[in-house]
Amino acid sequence: MGIQVEFNPDLALRSHDKFLNGEKKSEECVPQKIEAGKVYDFLKNGQRNYFLSGELPLLITEGNGILSRPIASIIIMEATHFESSGVIYTKGKYLVKEVFDLDSAKINFEGFNKL
Repeated sequence: MGIQVEFNPDLALRSHDKFLNGEKKSEECVPQKIEAGKVYDFLKNGQRNYFLSGELPLLITEGNGILSRPIASIIIMEATHFESSGVIYTKGKYLVKEVFDLDSAKINFEGFNKL
């Protein structure tokens, strides 16, 4: 038996609608109104490792690897692994550095590099 760990180059959260519909906790979803300069909590299923030494993209996920374009540039301030009822989770806090205009064709990230 091994340790199952996932390395994530981004933070992918669910649409805020999933929280409004009662399908997900608020920390599992992007905030209804995301603002630069604010700190938000996140919660992900599984033991995940994130890049902590710079900015990375915040995405919206539909699940199964279906991801949006980056909606914001964030810095993960802390990430903690814990177990609850036999399930491993990762929780933490992220600071929003910049919110992107999704109607723009501008590319904001190339891999880990913010453009």
